Amino acid sequence: MNSPAPDHVLTPSQLNTLARDLLEGAFPLVWIEAELGNVARPSSGHLYFTLKDSRAQVRCAMFKPKSTWLKFIPREGMKVLARGRLTLYEARGEYQMVLDHMEEAGEGALRRAFEELKARLQAEGLFEQARKRPLPPYPARIGIITSPSGAAVRDVVSVLARRFPLVQADVLPVQVQGNAAAGQITAMLQRAAASGRYDILVLARGGGSLEDLWAFNDEQLARAIVSCPVPVVAAIGHETDFSLCDFVADVRAPTPSVAAELLVPAREDVTRHLRALEARLASLQSLHLRHAMQRADRAALRLNAMRPRARLDLLHRRQLEAMRRLDDVLRRRLGDARVRLRHADAVLRLHHPQGRIQRLRERLAALATRPQAAVARRMANDALALRGLARSLEAVSPLATVARGYAIVRHEDGRVVRSVLDAAPGDGLQLQLGDGRLRARVEPR
Repeated sequence: MNSPAPDHVLTPSQLNTLARDLLEGAFPLVWIEAELGNVARPSSGHLYFTLKDSRAQVRCAMFKPKSTWLKFIPREGMKVLARGRLTLYEARGEYQMVLDHMEEAGEGALRRAFEELKARLQAEGLFEQARKRPLPPYPARIGIITSPSGAAVRDVVSVLARRFPLVQADVLPVQVQGNAAAGQITAMLQRAAASGRYDILVLARGGGSLEDLWAFNDEQLARAIVSCPVPVVAAIGHETDFSLCDFVADVRAPTPSVAAELLVPAREDVTRHLRALEARLASLQSLHLRHAMQRADRAALRLNAMRPRARLDLLHRRQLEAMRRLDDVLRRRLGDARVRLRHADAVLRLHHPQGRIQRLRERLAALATRPQAAVARRMANDALALRGLARSLEAVSPLATVARGYAIVRHEDGRVVRSVLDAAPGDGLQLQLGDGRLRARVEPR
């Protein structure tokens, strides 16, 4: 048996690399719909799972960050639609699929998305009944946002015309199905509300599947209904159909026909109400007329009981009495004013500037002698104090001691000789006596 050439022998890694290149070249991009199994998300953020059906399964990986961009949480048994490329994990030699996109498949995905969005909006309080407004009892103009060719608009318009012909119904055409429907409905709702023309706005559509009604589950449309200043009625699908618009609208009608009946009263009811109001108005007018006639009769009786001449005399007497009281009041006030004037004149005379100047002059003359007396007293006191100080000074003065027979001995430079040791033989001295000075010289002993 011949041995293979060395250049034809492959290592496991080389073989896996060739297999990977073959797979990736033959299947550049693949879509696959299957059920999720063995879902695992380690701390790295990557997502590992298998896609399987009843007969086979494929190992799959979805790396970060694409795995964090998913709009749903992958769970066991969930049916998904995935897109990716086939490859081979060389380290283990395992065939796998690396995904770059994955979404839920079928109506179940729509239902789950609907429930998730519904729960989020409900948590924000957008479904609260307290914020919803009642419909006006007699609207003048109604805007119907719907498809102009659908059966729903014909039902609404015919019922409105039959029940209340006075109302004006405007059809505001939009698409009610398809990818562009939600945006058109939202824009039309906002334009109609901003126009100020309508008392009520109606969203109407016939029945259909969840996918057919999906435009009415749009989050932006739901928020536009909540912020709309005009009451909004949702008449979407059949009685068993529910959309997010039904939950956020001010009123939800099971069908478009029922919505029309809720919007306006029946002609017969209005007629009966008008007749009842007419009867009540006639009764009130009759009652008011009777009360007015009774007041007129009582006024006539009072007028007859009080003759006009007597009333004029009474009014004249009251006028004279009022004039007398007014004259008395004026006299009293004038007397009080005169008293106050005399008092003010006396006060003014008392405080006249000429009198005040005279009083100040007298006071100045009385004060003029005070400084001289004070100066004399001060000089006498100072003289006494000076003599006392002189006596004290003489008591301690050396001259007083000298006058009693003592002498002060000084050197010729003025220094006092206090001891015999302070003078040497031959030094000249000065002797200060009580009546003069003598010169002396120190002789040796």
